[in-house]
Amino acid sequence: MFISNAYAQSSPFGAGGDLMSFLPIILMFVVLYFLMIRPQMKRQKEQKSMMDALAKNDEVVTAGGVLGKVTKVADAYVTIEISSGTEILVQKSAITMLLPKGSIKAI
Repeated sequence: MFISNAYAQSSPFGAGGDLMSFLPIILMFVVLYFLMIRPQMKRQKEQKSMMDALAKNDEVVTAGGVLGKVTKVADAYVTIEISSGTEILVQKSAITMLLPKGSIKAI
């Protein structure tokens, strides 16, 4: 009777205080998605469509920097002529760039 009840004080921010504490983390994930994840997915999609569109007589560059003309295309491998009479077999995933027609004059 002499001691009064002690009640806990409420937050000065109200119920939105919990959401405000997570807002920086949410913003970091959004920025991470737009700066890193989305561009990489776009590059992978372009690379896959380029590999699917490979055809005979396309001029390509491999991951090792070898330039050549495609002579045969299989499911997972591509045969590239790097000079007259010299052909190499590489994986499709090793092809990094498709060159415009007529870029390689020496073959």
